[in-house]
Amino acid sequence: MRISRRGFLAATCVLVARVAAAAEIQDTWDGVGRVVAIGDVHGDKDALVAVLKMAGVIDAQERWIGEQAHLVQVGDVPARGPQTRQAFDLLMKLEAQAAAAGGKVHAIIGNHDAGVIYGDLRNITPEEFREFRGPDSEKRLAKAFEDEVAALRRAGRLPSEQSEIDAWKNAWFERHQPGFVEHREAFSPSGPYGSWIRRNNVVVRINDSLFLHGGISPKYARWTRRELNATVRRELAEPAGLPPGVTTDPQGPLWYRRFAEGETAEIEPHLRRVLQFHGVRRIVIGHTVTRTAILPRFEGRVVNVDLGLSRFYGRPPACLVLEAASVHVIHQGKKISLPGSGKDELAEYLKAVEAAEKHPFSVGGLMNRSESKL
Repeated sequence: MRISRRGFLAATCVLVARVAAAAEIQDTWDGVGRVVAIGDVHGDKDALVAVLKMAGVIDAQERWIGEQAHLVQVGDVPARGPQTRQAFDLLMKLEAQAAAAGGKVHAIIGNHDAGVIYGDLRNITPEEFREFRGPDSEKRLAKAFEDEVAALRRAGRLPSEQSEIDAWKNAWFERHQPGFVEHREAFSPSGPYGSWIRRNNVVVRINDSLFLHGGISPKYARWTRRELNATVRRELAEPAGLPPGVTTDPQGPLWYRRFAEGETAEIEPHLRRVLQFHGVRRIVIGHTVTRTAILPRFEGRVVNVDLGLSRFYGRPPACLVLEAASVHVIHQGKKISLPGSGKDELAEYLKAVEAAEKHPFSVGGLMNRSESKL
C-alpha cells in the first residue's frame, strides 16, 4: 500500500512528537539513599500527615525534614474522603520544599487522580466538592443546571412531564453540591490541581525498584517508562477525547491488579519479564487495598503498600522504607524488616505487624488469603 507524502509527513510528525515528549520526562533516579513509599490517600490529609511524620519526612508543622530522601506516594490522593484538596495542597507544598533540600516527592498518577481530570467522579464525596465552595457557588451551580437543561432540551432528551423534570432536578442537585463547578475547574487540564497531576509520572524507577499505582500487564510489558508517562500525560491534556486509551484501559498501569491478586503460577513468568525489562529487583504498587498490612508477594519482588490508611478503610499509618542496608516497613511507629521468601518469614513478619497493632487482626486468616499468591 502506497502512503502519500502528506500522510508520511503526518505520521512522521506524530512519531517525532511522541519521542520529543518522552525525552522531556525524567523517570529514573539512581544513588538515592532513602526512599519512603506510602499507599493510597483517598481524601484523608490527616492520615497522610500521620504517616509522613512517622516516616520522619515532615515535622510537627508539616514542613519537609526528609533532606535528600525521595517520597513516593503511589497514587489515588482523591475520592472517598473529605480532605482531598488539603492532601493535594500538602503534597504540592512538600514537592517544592523537598526539591530545595535536594530530595524529591513523586506523586504517582493513580486511576482516581486521572479520573478527577476526565470526569470519572463515581467515588467523589459531597465533602470533596464542598472543599471548593466559594461565595458564588450556589449561583454558579444553578447556572450549570440551567445549561444542562438547555442542552437536554436542544437534544430532545428533556423529560416531557413536569413530575419527571422535578424528580430529575432533585437527583441532579443531590449529585452536584455547591463547589462542584469550582472542583471541575480546579481539576481541569489547565486548573491548578489538574495541571499538577498531569505533569506527574505514571511509573518511575528509583535505584532497583519500580513504583506505580496498579501494575504492568502483558499488554504493556514492552512499553518503556517514558512511553507510558508521555502517553498518559498526553491523554489527560485532552480528556474529552480520552477513551479508549492507556489511561482508562483496565489492563493499563493505573488499573491492572494481577500483581496484587494473581496466582503465582499465572503471574510469575510475566513478572520476571517485567523485572528484567525495567532492570529492577522489585515493583511497589498500591490500588488494591490489603486492609491489614503492607504485603510482600512473590518473595518480595512485589510489595503492595496500600493497606488502607485513610479513614474510609480505617487502617493505621504504615510505609515502606528502602535504604542501602535495609528494606523494612514502619507500622504504627515500629520498624519491621520486610520478609524474603517462605511461609515462615512471612508469618514472622505478620506476627510483628500484629504486635504493633492496637486492634490486632488474624495472622492466620491473612496467611490463608495471601500465601497461595506469594
